[in-house]
Amino acid sequence: MAAAATVTGTSGLVGAAVAAALDAAGWAVRGADRAPGRWTTVVGDLREPRVRRSALAGADVVVHAAALHAPHVGRVDEREFRAVNVGATEGLLDDAQRAGVARVIYISSTSVYGHALVPADRAVWVDEGLEPRPRDIYDETKLAAERLVATADAASVTLRIARCFPEPLPVLATHLLHRAVGIADVAAATVLAAARHTVTGTFNIAGPYPFTRADCPALHDDAAAVITARVPEVAAAFRDRNWPLPRTLDRVYDSGAAAAALGYRPVHGVHQVLRTRQDP
Repeated sequence: MAAAATVTGTSGLVGAAVAAALDAAGWAVRGADRAPGRWTTVVGDLREPRVRRSALAGADVVVHAAALHAPHVGRVDEREFRAVNVGATEGLLDDAQRAGVARVIYISSTSVYGHALVPADRAVWVDEGLEPRPRDIYDETKLAAERLVATADAASVTLRIARCFPEPLPVLATHLLHRAVGIADVAAATVLAAARHTVTGTFNIAGPYPFTRADCPALHDDAAAVITARVPEVAAAFRDRNWPLPRTLDRVYDSGAAAAALGYRPVHGVHQVLRTRQDP
């Protein structure tokens, strides 16, 4: 009998990708979301206990991806943010404990680093040792939910995922050099976290980048020169498309901890975008 995974937010971009990847890996997937979707079997608000209990029935693992996100800041009341991102998470964890769920995977965001992402004289090297400094209600509530997950009775993993939503190609290509991640890599990381029963902790999930920590001063001063030196084929592809190379980069996300603990190996980077996608 297949192990069972409950995934919340399965009608959204990340939740749907995670549900599909878990299904492909042999998990029995049960999805929950406020809106219908391909992977959503329980439609309802996770603030309601009956919805949570229905979603968690029979689950061995819960992947909690449902949340209000950064685009909702300023459009949704802060009390709503706390109720959805923190209150519903707390209720889900309580109900998961009662249901005997053995493992919790929380989908967080690199956005929680907040003000710590602002560079001084060099690009910020963003690993898990960087202290989060939330800048808005989204960051605050995601970090608060992380803390709830970390203190849950079940073994837990928090995945701080980098930017992974659709963007214009020149912007996407630039972000995939240092601060974005392919949605398929996010899903793959989640499958790894679900299967690695003894691994706990918080991990950045970002793309394959060509830079090292030693590049940070130069990336701040002349990113175009560093890109040309490190990945000349990418610089040439940008020039061929009349896309400007960035003059400065403010940060580089580091997924080394996830590579070591989970075996995470991102593959959907800037090279793939340049190979497979054409200008509109």
